[in-house]
Amino acid sequence: MARKKRFPFHMHRQHGRRTAAPAKERNDDTVQELSAQYEKKIYDLEQLLEISRSFSSTLEPSKLLESIVFSCMAQLRVSDAGIFVIGFLNSDIFQLETKNIIQDIAGDEKYQFSLTDPVVTLLGEEKMPVSLSYLAKKCPESPAMKIFRSLNPSLIVPLIQKNHVNGILFLGERFSFNPEDSVEYTDSEKDFIQQISVLSAIAINNSMLIERSSTDMMTELKLKYYFFNVLTEKLDLASVQKLPLSVIMFDIDFFKHFNDTYGHECGDFVLKQVAALIKSNLREQDLASRYGGEEFVVMLNETEKDDAIAVAERIRSCIEAYDFVFKEQHMRVTISCGVAVFDSEKNPLTVPKQLVNQADQGLYMSKHNGRNRVTYAPPSLVSGLEESE
Repeated sequence: MARKKRFPFHMHRQHGRRTAAPAKERNDDTVQELSAQYEKKIYDLEQLLEISRSFSSTLEPSKLLESIVFSCMAQLRVSDAGIFVIGFLNSDIFQLETKNIIQDIAGDEKYQFSLTDPVVTLLGEEKMPVSLSYLAKKCPESPAMKIFRSLNPSLIVPLIQKNHVNGILFLGERFSFNPEDSVEYTDSEKDFIQQISVLSAIAINNSMLIERSSTDMMTELKLKYYFFNVLTEKLDLASVQKLPLSVIMFDIDFFKHFNDTYGHECGDFVLKQVAALIKSNLREQDLASRYGGEEFVVMLNETEKDDAIAVAERIRSCIEAYDFVFKEQHMRVTISCGVAVFDSEKNPLTVPKQLVNQADQGLYMSKHNGRNRVTYAPPSLVSGLEESE
């Protein structure tokens, strides 16, 4: 009996007969497929490297979180995104800290939940991106689950740092420019967002450590040494670009009276309220610091003399008009202010301490002339002033 001839797996029809696919053609297809896979991996690694550079170059928490959100939106084609992080002052809660979320979310509603919420525990155990339906199945009655339902994310990603959840990233609805493309996450996309989550967790942890170590916890303003670091950088830049830079010194008038009359708890209350009022009257690019005791200092970036005096006067009048109420006791608080301005021609200082000392001289003049006023300190007041220790 004649044996049947066996043919290779890949067959072609040619002139009505079946023929084996050429080995070279099969090899070419394999090479092209492998080449496409490696090109995709190289591209993803390049993107992760760029994302890592972006995260590591941003230490300010708000800007870092914004960078994380925008990176996810761009890379994963989602309409919106946001991050829950551990509260700066209250480390027992997660709170929504980003603004890049759907606009119809109620602005006054508190999007926060406890660190011990079942959702947090589950995400810490899973250590990988999960869907909303999966969370709903596992933690249906969780307070955090109610918040996530209102956000309706397409994916929820835990940010794990040293086996602890230090953030929760949520990705909004996916979109596609090609109707034939799937909006479901592929395994490679989930792996990619997992890599982003690792970079994000490390960056957030580092940022929060710096933020806490450089912030006065009572007033939530920056500490003195941090202020001088930033002022040094901005003064150098202003000198090179020939831009103005202003510094304002504030001091609470008769502060000892509040401590002696109502106790130190009242004094702390006044400090917190004054700090909040100062900060509320500044721009994002400005910087406020607690200089020491009841003194505050503010840097106004790219701000000339008249504008700096106007800002100082606005803060002074705002505090004077504010109703300070401590334990049903209404109090009147005033501040004295001194203003100094760097000018590449009229006041070309190179040492930050000199500019601060000029503002301090203006503050001294305000105190000497009756308090509750703003005084501009001309460069002639401190001509030849050397940096103090």
